[in-house]
Amino acid sequence: MKLLLAFSTILIFTVILVLSQLETQNESELYLDRSVPYIGVDIPRMEGIDGAGIKIAVIDTGVDYNHPDLFGWGPDGKVIGGYNFIRENETPLDTNGHGTQVAGVIAADGEMSGVAPKAKILAYKVSEDGEGVSSDLIIRAIQKAIEDDADIINISLGVNRTNAKIDRAVNEALEKEIFVVTAAGNDGPELETIGSPGRNFGSVTVGATYNNLTSSLVATLEIDEKPYTVIPMVGSTKLEESIIAKIVSAGYGKIEDFEKVDVKDAIAIVERGSDVEGELLYFSIKEKNAADAGAKALIVYNNNPGIFLGELIHEFIEPDYAPRIPVVSIDREEGLEIKESITEKSSGILQLFYNPDFVAHFSSRGPVSPFYIKPEIVAPGAYINTTQNNAGYNFTSGTSYAAPHVSGAAALLLQKNPELHHHEIKSLLLTTVEPVSDAYEQEFSIHEAGAGRLDIANAFNAKLIIEPPNFVAIASSDDRIVEKQFQLKSTDGSWGGFDVTFDGPEFVKFGGVLDGDILKIKMSITEDNFGDHEGTMMISHEGIQYRVPFLLHYTPGSVSVNQQNEKLSFDIYHPEEWSFAKISVINSKDGSVHTTTATPDKKASIDVYENSLYWVDAKIRVNGTTSSAFNVIEINSLDENQQIPGITDIPEKQIFIIGSIVIAIAVFGVLKRK
Repeated sequence: MKLLLAFSTILIFTVILVLSQLETQNESELYLDRSVPYIGVDIPRMEGIDGAGIKIAVIDTGVDYNHPDLFGWGPDGKVIGGYNFIRENETPLDTNGHGTQVAGVIAADGEMSGVAPKAKILAYKVSEDGEGVSSDLIIRAIQKAIEDDADIINISLGVNRTNAKIDRAVNEALEKEIFVVTAAGNDGPELETIGSPGRNFGSVTVGATYNNLTSSLVATLEIDEKPYTVIPMVGSTKLEESIIAKIVSAGYGKIEDFEKVDVKDAIAIVERGSDVEGELLYFSIKEKNAADAGAKALIVYNNNPGIFLGELIHEFIEPDYAPRIPVVSIDREEGLEIKESITEKSSGILQLFYNPDFVAHFSSRGPVSPFYIKPEIVAPGAYINTTQNNAGYNFTSGTSYAAPHVSGAAALLLQKNPELHHHEIKSLLLTTVEPVSDAYEQEFSIHEAGAGRLDIANAFNAKLIIEPPNFVAIASSDDRIVEKQFQLKSTDGSWGGFDVTFDGPEFVKFGGVLDGDILKIKMSITEDNFGDHEGTMMISHEGIQYRVPFLLHYTPGSVSVNQQNEKLSFDIYHPEEWSFAKISVINSKDGSVHTTTATPDKKASIDVYENSLYWVDAKIRVNGTTSSAFNVIEINSLDENQQIPGITDIPEKQIFIIGSIVIAIAVFGVLKRK
């Protein structure tokens, strides 16, 4: 278990150092308020909407309520309440800094202005040192936030796996009309890296993009058509055009290393550090040596596991030093892979460009389930300058700081319209995003960016609530039609200028009809292109375009499900001969899973005793391979107070036999102890 913490403060300090050298004091102060205006907060502020009257629970390391931007503990302060679950006889004062940073993004009100500066904070301290957190304390904090009548809960921490108890607690908060925001985590760029509570179906899970800073420089690297994750070193500048060159390994980047190889007009790759103990080979020295040798660019791979942020400009550089070629960092594993795989014919393509809406490489990705989309939205989470313990400010990065942008945005919407339900706030935020694109001008996938980047101005001006705000479509070779209904709600009663368009796979025929306040869509599959496909339904209304992303599962086989009282029964279909199927039934309320099996000669069924939305995931064995099929069923007809089958349903004769055995075992145990 761990906090979804930022990159190392030591590493991020390099950004502060560079900014302090490159900016005047007045220009540097502008950085205190970059990410907040970038996401459109100026629009609600013009109307006096600033979060006043909204209580936001921050479940974290506590909050430094002595900070001048978060000042005051108690009813008249910024932090009006909370609880210390670590030392229960003390106030939830932050001694780590993480919770203070999160709270600052939400509601700082002083030298720095958060998204909702007049909102109040409830601080729940569930971790002391920022290194770990108990899932039980997260659950207790959620329950305490419910008791304290929080309007919004921000959870910028979590565990690296599914936790059914946390999911239950989050769902309890949602049932109490509390809007819950969770950070996706910092385990990207690999897929399937989101844990609880970010996996929760009902919460809004937030990934991280870069920020509206000139330091939001993005780099991409391809070698022999394979992409690698690289980070520009602080001090590098954007390229007007891509560098295309051969790749050459040059040891540690010393002068003598470059004398042994020809790197003229090449991209050099070197290892971080030195092979001589105690020798300081700064990145600036490596860059100078590479540039002197004629290299066009330099890649530095880590000498320890993981990726890092390097600096070319630092206090030990020569007075007249200035970088001449771009330098990027890469983690050790990928660096060694490049070094070991390059040949004389290996060619690399390196790009450096400014893109504040680029999804940060550290941001955890989905999917977490075939049945819903995570993350759902992204927000600025890199190079965020926010409040720090002891009256300070600090640049920091992580999805921990993307999530509170969304929490603050929810506070503004709720202040504007206190009657909004949590799912309506979710719709307004998710359907009014700005799309985010990668280096190749292709939109990031749903698993990377959800619907897109938070845009408070669009959400604030929106007059249309669309539910659901995203969806998963299921089709198969024996059922090529997908029909879906969307509940529409106009916040001002206006329905003018309504238009629906579709951006998705060419083999999907799309149509939509508005019937009162219900939008009915129909997708027809026109060819056998099995697999997962993404698309977006776009609705234009009153000058705003709403985006409803979807994921389409198109499978050869299918699983049908029928309910009879507490029993669910299943039928498997596949166009080819199948031999076995494992069927998993997932309860959407807590992620609990029940499994059963089927064969062509044996039907499958399970019993359920709770009204809920259930997801059905079938793995069908066909000719030695496994094929997936999916279905969904919502059950709301059960009497949950009825007796769940147990010993009272066992015939009387068997009860007597079982009782006799239990008594005999007990008597034997007594005799044995004697």
